[in-house]
Amino acid sequence: MRKKQIIITLIAALTIVLTIGFVMVQMGSNAKGGRPGGPPSANVSGAKPNKANANKMPREVSDEGPQGMKSTGGAPQNEPSAKARPDKLNQGRERPNRAKAGNDTTSQVAQIGVVAVSKQTYNAKVKGYGVVQPKYSLSFVSQVSGQIVSISEQFETGRTITQGQSLAVIDPTDYNAALASAQANYDAALVALEEERLQGQQAQDEWARSGLDGEPDSPLVHRGPQLTSAKSALKEAQENLAQAKRDLAASKLAVPFNSLVVSREVSPGSIVQVGGEVATLFSTDTAEIAVALSPSQWLQLPTVSADGIINWAVTLTDTSNTRSWQGHVERIEQHQDETTRQRNAVVVIEHPLEHTSPLHFGSFVTAIIEGRELNDVWRIPSSAISQQQEVWYVDNTTSQLAKFTPTVLFEYEGYAYIRPYAEFDDALIVIRPLSSYLENTPVNPVVEGGGL
Repeated sequence: MRKKQIIITLIAALTIVLTIGFVMVQMGSNAKGGRPGGPPSANVSGAKPNKANANKMPREVSDEGPQGMKSTGGAPQNEPSAKARPDKLNQGRERPNRAKAGNDTTSQVAQIGVVAVSKQTYNAKVKGYGVVQPKYSLSFVSQVSGQIVSISEQFETGRTITQGQSLAVIDPTDYNAALASAQANYDAALVALEEERLQGQQAQDEWARSGLDGEPDSPLVHRGPQLTSAKSALKEAQENLAQAKRDLAASKLAVPFNSLVVSREVSPGSIVQVGGEVATLFSTDTAEIAVALSPSQWLQLPTVSADGIINWAVTLTDTSNTRSWQGHVERIEQHQDETTRQRNAVVVIEHPLEHTSPLHFGSFVTAIIEGRELNDVWRIPSSAISQQQEVWYVDNTTSQLAKFTPTVLFEYEGYAYIRPYAEFDDALIVIRPLSSYLENTPVNPVVEGGGL
């Protein structure tokens, strides 16, 4: 067994030695085949020579060499062939062209879209937001107690009821009886007063006929206090009669203004108590929108006249920007919100539910208030203000990029209205600045659209 292992080891070592020798022979033959004028190296695997070796193979030339000798192995290494010389010359000529093309690329500058702006006069447009609210919102309660005996057909949520129309009727039986009693008491008090007047007159006549001088010791003799008591009783009876009439009238639950029924809290047969809620009503004659404005926005609005009359035109639009309404600022609030530090301008619109497109209560709207006239203002696309709140422009003299931080007066319909930069009357403003822009970068400005 040990002899067998030795034999296998010797065979393996012999195989390694033969392999190394074969590789060295191959390397030697390749080295010989690469010499100029030498025979091409044989391809062990029988494959065709590769293109690199094929290009290195010398061609047989029948012409005489430079010393009058015929060359059978190809041209000398330091002597290019006739076909190789023009190629090298052409390659030398092509290099300057490539360098020239590189210089053209370097000399090109980026084109950039700009808009030409100049100082103009514009009316400020102050933009704010608000919620449509009724001028009056009422939690309608009953002034008397009793059972609901009837309800109006209009007493349904979403319906409108005119001023004075009854929502429901409380059983008036008790109130009719109370009114009759109050009326009787009033009549009795009136009679008692007249009787007391006659008795008083009679007492004075009797005192005069008695021949006594001066005034009686007690005012009761002339029945003065009795007359005063009768007058007070009549007044009380009169007040009770008026109260009985009011209670009877209150049994009909009539609305105090043109109203929209928002909620209904009673049904036929319901028992209501004094102060019990019957319905929630919104007035329909006028809607109000409180538009909160910042101090800078107030500066863009017209000044209030000396008589305090305010009638600034306002355009209201809904969230979809498809419907609009015209209103006006009726009043301004004279206090700031402690949290937002803003002050409200109250916009009014008449008969909001009667427009072609009704303006519903609770709607969120955008308000554009017509502001004062502003002189020497640039109007630029809103897109020209970068995320860093900067505006880029192209210097007219150097065609290089520059930037500044604008003072935005207001924005409207995709445009920002700003104060001109420095003492410039006009400028070329970059429409869509990129965050990668650097100052003093040369550019080729291309004006898009007309001037602003």
